[in-house]
Amino acid sequence: MSRKKISTTIYVTPEQNERLRELHDRTKVPVAVYIREGIDLVLRQYGHLLPGQLSLATERDTDSDGEAKPPQPASASASKA
Repeated sequence: MSRKKISTTIYVTPEQNERLRELHDRTKVPVAVYIREGIDLVLRQYGHLLPGQLSLATERDTDSDGEAKPPQPASASASKA
């Protein structure tokens, strides 16, 4: 299930490099795999900021922080109409 990958350059601190190399030495997993996993974690965390498919909760059902608001009773939403 290997997808085509593009090459890019990143800069890490010496400490990050050392810890990634140590992790690789212990697990034999390539450092690039850990970096891609880290990117996936960040994209998941900030996915709400990216364009894409709408979630089941519409914009009016979320607060300013993007968190879902509790559902309102039917009478409350009917009175707004």
